[in-house]
Parts: sequence; structure tokens; C-alpha cells
Amino acid sequence: MTIPPSPTMKATPEETMESLSQHDDACERLKDYKSPSLPSRRTSQMPSNRQSLPTSLRDTICPERETKEKDCRTEPISEPEWVNNVEFFITKKLGVWCRGPNGEWHLGKIQSASGDVACVVLSTTEVVEVSMKEILPANPDVLEGVDDLIQLSYLNEPSVLYNLRVRYSQDLIYSKAGPVLIAVNPFKNVQIYGNDIRSAYQKKALVAPHVYAVADAAFDEMMREEKNQSIIISGESGAGKTETAKYAMQYLEALGGGNFGVDNEILKTNCILEAFGNAKTSRNDNSSRFGKLMEIHFSAKGKICGAKLETFCLDQSRVVQLSNGERSYHIFYELCAGASPILKERLNLKEASEYNYLNQSNCLTIDRIDDAQKFHKLMEAFNIVQIPQEHQERAFALLAAVLWLGNVSFEVIDNENHVDVVADEAVTNVAMLMGCDSKELMVVLSTCKLQAGRDCIAKRLTLPQATDMRDSLAKIIYASLFNWLVEQINTSLEVGKLRTGRSISILDIYGFESFKNNSFEQFCINYANERLQQHFNRHLFKLEQEVIFFSLKLKLYEYEGDGIDWTKVEFKDNQECLDLIEKKPIGLVSLLDEESNFPKATDTTFANKLKHHLKANSCFRGERRGHGFRVSHYAGEVLYDTNGFLEKNRDPLHVDLIQLLSSCNCQLLNLFSSKMRDKSLKPSLSESMNQSVITKFKSQLFKLMNKLEDTTPHFIRCIKPNSNHLPGVYEENHVLQQLRCCGVLEIVRISRSGYHTRMTHQDLAARYGFLLDTKLSQDPLSTSDSIMKQFNLPPEMYQVGYRKIYLRTGQIGLLEERREYVLQGVIGLQKHLRGYKSREYFHNMKKSALILQSYIRGENARRNYIAMQTPATVSSEVTKELDAVIHLQSVVRRWFVRKQLKNSVELKKQSHNEKKKTRRKSRRKVSEVKDLPLEQFQVQPWDLADLQSRVQKVETAIMQKEDENTALKEELQRFEERWIKHETRMKSMEETWQKHISSMQMSLEAACNIMTPDKTASHGNDSEDTISPGTPTKELKGGSLDDIKDIYVEVDQRRVVFDEDVKRHVEIDELEQVSIAIEKQHAEEELSRLKSRFEKWKKDYKARLRGTKARLRLNGHRNWCGKKSF
Repeated sequence: MTIPPSPTMKATPEETMESLSQHDDACERLKDYKSPSLPSRRTSQMPSNRQSLPTSLRDTICPERETKEKDCRTEPISEPEWVNNVEFFITKKLGVWCRGPNGEWHLGKIQSASGDVACVVLSTTEVVEVSMKEILPANPDVLEGVDDLIQLSYLNEPSVLYNLRVRYSQDLIYSKAGPVLIAVNPFKNVQIYGNDIRSAYQKKALVAPHVYAVADAAFDEMMREEKNQSIIISGESGAGKTETAKYAMQYLEALGGGNFGVDNEILKTNCILEAFGNAKTSRNDNSSRFGKLMEIHFSAKGKICGAKLETFCLDQSRVVQLSNGERSYHIFYELCAGASPILKERLNLKEASEYNYLNQSNCLTIDRIDDAQKFHKLMEAFNIVQIPQEHQERAFALLAAVLWLGNVSFEVIDNENHVDVVADEAVTNVAMLMGCDSKELMVVLSTCKLQAGRDCIAKRLTLPQATDMRDSLAKIIYASLFNWLVEQINTSLEVGKLRTGRSISILDIYGFESFKNNSFEQFCINYANERLQQHFNRHLFKLEQEVIFFSLKLKLYEYEGDGIDWTKVEFKDNQECLDLIEKKPIGLVSLLDEESNFPKATDTTFANKLKHHLKANSCFRGERRGHGFRVSHYAGEVLYDTNGFLEKNRDPLHVDLIQLLSSCNCQLLNLFSSKMRDKSLKPSLSESMNQSVITKFKSQLFKLMNKLEDTTPHFIRCIKPNSNHLPGVYEENHVLQQLRCCGVLEIVRISRSGYHTRMTHQDLAARYGFLLDTKLSQDPLSTSDSIMKQFNLPPEMYQVGYRKIYLRTGQIGLLEERREYVLQGVIGLQKHLRGYKSREYFHNMKKSALILQSYIRGENARRNYIAMQTPATVSSEVTKELDAVIHLQSVVRRWFVRKQLKNSVELKKQSHNEKKKTRRKSRRKVSEVKDLPLEQFQVQPWDLADLQSRVQKVETAIMQKEDENTALKEELQRFEERWIKHETRMKSMEETWQKHISSMQMSLEAACNIMTPDKTASHGNDSEDTISPGTPTKELKGGSLDDIKDIYVEVDQRRVVFDEDVKRHVEIDELEQVSIAIEKQHAEEELSRLKSRFEKWKKDYKARLRGTKARLRLNGHRNWCGKKSF
């Protein structure tokens, strides 16, 4: 099959000429260079029966497809060859696959064969007759459910389908097809994720196919090769691409999680983008309606230091138009269900069923999905990504404005279908939420300004035009809000100065779609998937088979140029379909732009132009009736309806809408309008407002492809097992169609028959040369061959070329394992050697330290000995006696001190004189003992024993006394507490008595004032002499005598109370006197003081009373009262 040059491989003429000149020089050198003879290859050890199988029974897949059916058919088998193999299968009772009438494959064994028909016994014991062309060999049971399709002995459609079904039934949803990971959507939670599984893949403890393994391989290659990586996740809608991308990000976050604080934010961006960019379609409850490329940057140590998010081609029409059974973007339903009552009141929000943009599809909820809970998670994600609360409220206000825009209605005012906006609740709420005037909003939605020279004419819009104007405003607001939100996320995830150029990009883009009614949006989506498929083919097929030098039809093949015998594998190439879409000047995109620029063009004229210009392309088929056309994509044929193609492609941005947004009080709307105005002023055509939607889409798509070209790709193909989203259901025809579309079988054949790993002999010798048993001075080519022979690699798994060595998939892993094993052994040996050296060094240092310490101790001993050589004045016997005397003195002093302590405790209750005498005696005894001459102390052993026993007894007695002293201290403390209470009581009694005395004094003064005959004669003198004896009055005869009597009565009463208090106090004192003598003494002293004070008061009172009596007698009242005694 002839492979045309890929348009993604761009080169300038200068670069092309330079590469050609370099190639010509290389060719000349190759002519002059006498190539060394290649080493002889060993004979293959492959079994002969496998080589003799017919083409249809040996990895048979026909790449050719029919235009209408698009299915693969096996090639006819020659009769002699098949007869031999049929006998072999019958004899060995080997399993085969046979195709039934309905196209399904069944497992069985050939019972007999006759001509082109064979009798096959199925696994259900049913015997059927099948044509030999419908029979393919089956793999042995030992290969059932292998994790890599390369391991299958017989590679064919039924074997691959059966292997994937076995693994799917065991919840093993991941399988490998060479370098590609196949992920089958389980439509349920499977226990193959989590921290334990991630940790196992990080430690290389698990090697089974998994999205973690792909992310780990990308990370390792990025760190090792210092080249950017990409993980491209593709598949049809509902195949699980978004969830797979999440798990890849989680693994990278676990690998590169650091202290930069952005690892968790990257994961939370998925929640935000899903809410604003995903929606429910007829095939997927969480379909991505935009393309997303998350570029995660790493530091030199492999830690995440930031990220950058790029989005592509948001489906704006979903905001205003929905098909039956679908939903708009999740955020609208989550906002209506989960907003707080305060937020709902502020935004005038109602239920989702009240808005026309949401209720037009009769689908408001998704099974097993809680929109309110999703909204709360969205708010948490906003806070983690550090989007301010103020910005969140502004975004919610614009979302509410979009919903209310859908409820804006129009009324026809004339026969020409011109309309006016109905001034109702919807218009008021939209104007309030946008911050504009409601009248200005109504004018913009119902009229269009036309420039006629210098004049501006306002033209009324018809009902369809007004509806389009309203929907355009809603789409502009939502698309601008989505782009602004992406900018806020990028600001939060900004890399800054920590960027090192190492990154892993994860691409999650909408999958291939084919509905009953496919419009402009499906065409753009399928075009993007067609481009991704071409990128996939380029890296896994074209680059595997050839290295192309472009110019003047010159094409050299790497294998052929290096002396390698290899047969190219045919595969399905979608370049023809891409030419149909992109080719200029007659391509679908070019024709669409051309028709969009014609004012009088319609969807019908566009369809007719496509039929006229593209009928020669085999991938295009126009419909005879209607406005449709068919395109044969890599994933199948899709029927498109041209209705709306031109209008959606134009998507004009009205100046009136920009002016309306700029006049609003909302800051976000002002920002959106300023960006639109700036783009319109740019001279570049690529950014012009007049640029069509498909051209912008194509430009973004090529930018994405160029970015992916600069990375090392890792592919994940997601498979949708059934169309009803049911767990455990495996529809073989549906899966087979997807496998054919993504070319899984061709990938495996390429990996098995091609040489995926290519290394120069110099690189191979430098990396694995040390593994050779014998070191010889030889050239790199011989070294490479020696390495292959030493490791006993099968000859069919590698080939040695002049410049490079070519290895099939998996063979480099064997060399790496051996290299890692040897390096680990070397590291272990180095570890033990370093340990031995360290221990030897330690023992030598320890030995040296001990020798040094011994020298220092000897020096110190010698110095001490020299100091002790001074002549001694006391003989050794005297020294012993002095030591004994000193010891005896210390014992005696200790005994006397204890005895003195004991006596001091006992003598506390005795008089002061006895204490002095005791102390003098003890001191005298101590001094006498101290004055004794040393000659009298002839200590005998029995005397020393007696003294020790006495000392022990004294110590025991002292301990007892200390315990008694402690008890006495506690009792004394209790007495002190009682005394404090008693003293408080005495003070209160004293205050009471003072009050009584004061009151009695006041009574006496009152009596004296009453007895004064002349009130004016006092003149400030209160003495008793001012009372005249000869002036009796009525008051003196009556009131004064009564008052004096009352005084005597009061004195008698208070004296009685005082005597009772004294008696009670004395009784209390007597009780307390029994417990402690000291307290009694204090009480008696206090009582004596009180008595003395009372006696003093008593004398004073008697004196004053006598004076009063004398004055009364002088007044003639001699017998006014009886005699009182005190």
C-alpha cells in the first residue's frame, strides 16, 4: 500500500534541501564504505507446524475494506495447503473459530472435512457445517485471558474478542496491545484503584496492564530522557475517557506530589471543568463537549510545580438547543438544585423545569446522580483552586442570566412577522443580573442596526432573527464565561520560575459520534477524532515501518537501508478521509467557507456543491434526496444533514451585542466585551471576527497536533462494551467495530512483526557491554552480536544491521532486567565493601584511641607519684590512729547532734531556764570530748560495736520523734485555724459592743438636751453646768423622767447580754483550754482586755449618772427612781 506523506510533518524548502544534501552525502559515503559482513544468524527455533499454517490461519486480517460493508474478509485458501492443515487440526483435536450465519463467532473442533466444507462440533455439542473460508484457528487454553495480545499464538478477530471478554468477566478491564493500552468501560466500580494499588505500581511490584502503568512509564521516560510526554486517551462517546484521564492525573499527583501546593488543585479542576463542559447525551451521561489538554509540569526532582490547561472547541449550541432525552451543561441543573436559599433569592432562581433552555428536552435529572451534592463539591473545588467568593457569585449571576434569557419571549406586531420583546419577568431578571437597562436590552434583541453611509438605520427583526439574536447572546455569555474560568484556573496553577521544561500532557477530547441526526457539531467532533487517528497511525504504523526523506518522490526505508529483511504490514490509513475534509481548494472545509461567504447561499446549494465537487472521493457519498451527505470515517460511515451548517459556521458576532455587554455594570461582561473588541481590531486574519467557525476549529486542531508532535505519545484506547451502559454486558459486534476502527489488530501485528526498539551498536555496547562474560577489544557490531548470543535471544526476535540492532517488542526488557540485576549485585558488593572499609577504619581509630588513652593515664600516674614523694611527717601507724580518731569523733558528734535535736523537741514544753542548762551541759560535754587527748582514744572492736548499736537506737528514736513532731505540727495548724475563727468572732462582738455604747451615749445626750430649761442659753456649750436648778418645766416633769428610766432599763438589758456573751466566751475558752495551753492564754488576755474596757466604761457611766442625779435633786426630784447598783 502506498503511503502518502503526512501533512503534519511540515518542513520548509530550506530544511528539505538541507536534509536531501545530507542524505546524498550519506549515500556517497555508503558507496565508498566497505560494509563489514553481518554476523551469521542462527536458525530459527520456531515450530515448523506453525510456519506451515495457511495465511487465513496465521494472523489473518485483511486491511482492505469495502465501501459499503466495511468489514474484513479472509483471503481464499489454496486447497493443497488447507488439506494438510485440516488433517493436522483433526488429528490434534485443536480448537477453531467458525463464523455463524448471523456473523458471530463460535468455538468448536473440526470433526471432519470434505472439500470446502467442514463439520465442526461447537462447545454446545451442536454440529454445524461451515465453509472453510469461515474457519480460523483458536488459541490453546493456556493463553486464555492473557494480559497482552502479543502473547496470542493466533491473532485474529475472534481470538482477540474472546480474550477481552474473558478478562472483562473477571473485572480485568485493562489489556495491552503492544504499546497501546486497551481500557474496557466496566460501567461500575471495580476494586483496582486506590492508594495500595498506586503504591504497588510506584514500587514496580505490579506490572499488569493499567492506566497507572502508562502514567508511570510516561513519568520514568520524562525523567530519564528529559523529553516531554503525552498521554492520548481516545475512544467513542461513553467509553470512559474522562474517568481514565482522572486516574492518570491521580497517579501523577501521587508520583510528583510535593510542597508546591498545586497537586490537589489539578485534581479539583476536573470537578469544575466537568460541571461547565460536560453534559448528558443520548449515548453518555457525562459526555465531554470540549477538548481538554492538561499539561502538568515537573521540577528537576520530579515534583509537580504547576500546570497549564488548554481547551478546544466548546459546543456552544448545547446551551440553547437540545435533543430529546439530552441535557444541557451540568452546571445549570446543579445551580438550580444546590444553591442556598439566599443565593436563589439574590439571583431570582427557580426550579430547572421553569426554564425553556432546560425543559425543552424533557430530561432534567440523571439516574443515581445528585445535582445538589455535585454543586457542593463544585463549591469546595472553587475554594481549593482559590477562585474568590466574589468571582464565584458573578459567575453564578451570569449563569442565571443565561437561563432567564431562554424565557425571553417575543410577540408579532405586523404582517411581516416583525416582533417586539414581551416586557415580563424574564426581561427584568436578565437586565438585573447583567446590570443593564431593560429597555436597552429589549431594543437590542428586537432590532438590528445597519450602517448606510454615515447614517445608522435600525431595522426590526423577524421572529426567527430575534430568536437567533437572543440565543447568540446566551452563547456568547456562556462561552466567554467558560474561557474566563479556564484563565482563572491557569492563574491558580501557574508554574512561574519553577518551570524546567519537563511536562506530561493528558489529552481528553470528545469521542467519535454518530447519531440518527448528525449536524455541524458532530462533523467537527468527528473531524477532530479523524485527526487524532491519523496522529495515532503516524506514530504506531508509519514511523514504525519507515523513515521518510521527502523530495522529488525520494523515499528510503530505514530497515531496507540498514540491510534488514522485513515485510511491511498493511494497515488502514485515513489519509484519504482527511484529504476529503482538508484538501484545498476542493475540500469539505474550503467549500463550506466558500458557501458561507455568499449572501444568497443556502444549505441546499451547499449540499449540491459538495455532491458536484467531491463525488470522485471514495470516502464521500451524496444523498440523492434531501440535504444529506455521507462520510466514511475511520470509525464508520456517518450521515450528515446540511441544515444549519452555513448559519452555524458563520456564527456572526453582532456589534449591537458587544455594545450591550460594554454598557453593563457587570465587570465580567465588560471584560468579555473588551476582549471581543480587541480581537476585532487585530489585523491578523486568523483572529478576525469574520473568520468562520470551521476555520477556527481547524486552526486550534492543528495547534494541538503540533504540540503533540513535540512529545513522546502514550496511547490509551477506551472501548465501550455495550450501547446501553450496563455493567457485565459484552456485545461482541459493538466491541469488534471499535477494535477495527482503532486498528488494534494491526497494532499487535506491527509489534510482533516489526522491530519496535532500534539502537545503534555504539549505544548498545555502551549500555550492555559490561554484561559480557569475557571482555574483548572488538568493534561495537561484534559486541552487539555477542550480547544477543550470550542472552540466547531467539533469532526471530532481533536482527543485526550495519548501523543498528533491531529488537522486537519486549526483548529490550529482558536486557534491562539482566542489567538491573547485575547493577543491583554491583551495588550490593559496593555496599559490603564500603561497610568493610568503614568497620576497618573504626577499629583502627578505636585501637589508636585506646593506645593514646593508655599513654595519658601513664603520664598522669607518674605525675601523681612524683607529687606523693614529699617526706611524710607522720608514720603510717599514726596515720591509722588519726583516721580512727577522726572517724570516732564524727560518730560521736553525730550522736550528740541527734541527742541535742531530741532534747530540743522534748524541752519545748519545759521552761526557758531548763533549756539553757541542758544546752550548756551538752556543749560542755561536746567540748570535753573534743579536748580529750588523742592518746586516750584506744578504740576496741567491742566498744565500736557497742557505739554502733547505740547510734542505731538513737537514730530509731530520732525517727519516732520526727513522726511525733509532724503530728504535733498538724495539730498546731488545726489550733491556729480555730484561733483565727475565734478572733474573727471576738472582733464581731467588739463591733457590736461599740455600737451599743454609741447608742447609749446618744440616748444620754438626748436626755440632757431634754432637761435643759432654756434652749437659747446653751450657745454651743453642752456642759452639765448650764442647767439652772430653779427652772422646772412640764417636759422635765414628764418626758425627761421617762427617758432616764428607759436608759436604766436599756443599760440593765445590755449588761445582761454582755454577761451572757462573756460566760459563753469563757465556756468556749475552757473547752479550748483543754486542747492547747497557748490558745487559752491568748483567750484570757483578750478577756482581760475586754473586762478592763468594760470597767472603764462602767466608771465613766457611773460618774455621768451621779452628775445627772445631782442635777435632778437640785430640781426637787429626790425620789424619782429606785437605787440601782452595778
